[in-house]
Amino acid sequence: MLKKKYRLKNYKAFVATYKLKHTVSDSNMCIYFGKEKQSPDINTKIAFVVSKKIHKRAVVRNRIKRLMRESFRLILKNSEAENIHKYLSVICVAKPDSVNSDFKTISLSLSSLLSSR
Repeated sequence: MLKKKYRLKNYKAFVATYKLKHTVSDSNMCIYFGKEKQSPDINTKIAFVVSKKIHKRAVVRNRIKRLMRESFRLILKNSEAENIHKYLSVICVAKPDSVNSDFKTISLSLSSLLSSR
């Protein structure tokens, strides 16, 4: 489970992040980046979104979110994506191809997208 200090839950923060339209994407997911931080003391908040358009069943959607969360947790643990800490908020949105993807594919996709920005 992702620590509480890294979770993005505020509705206004979601809307503000989507409005900026700073995105990077590939076949598995699209990542929206929020504003850049003014102070390094603030933690970067992240959210994982899998809509009903991706798959009808909640079990499948939750599995995709779990895979994305775990890969992000490992990225934070290994401190691979240093530039992610520049932003206030990050939203990872799954695409339909992520339904058939395994953990390794999602992890590689997430790490490459986070390091590309």
